[in-house]
Amino acid sequence: MIKLKIKTGDIVRVIAGDHKGSEGKVLRVDREKNKAIVEGVNMVSKHTKPSAKSPQGGIVKKEAAIQISNLSLIDPKTKEATRVGIRVEGDKKVRFSKKSNQVL
Repeated sequence: MIKLKIKTGDIVRVIAGDHKGSEGKVLRVDREKNKAIVEGVNMVSKHTKPSAKSPQGGIVKKEAAIQISNLSLIDPKTKEATRVGIRVEGDKKVRFSKKSNQVL
């Protein structure tokens, strides 16, 4: 398994695919499949039957997973897409932005 540099709660931009240019917050990361669910990106329609939870039924919109290689982290300082590096500071490993060299 590879070390993922995108974590839950990060703000990311889609850099490839149908949703290129979209931005959103990472809701969940699946390390085994190397996919992430991003808020408001890659929306799919799911048809649901009426049930106790949703007595109306109908079509529900929800986010689908997107490949992590198609995501780029947004640098909080410059608000642009950036690559992420990992370095050791003291006893801890920290993520940092390669554009602004700022700890994330």
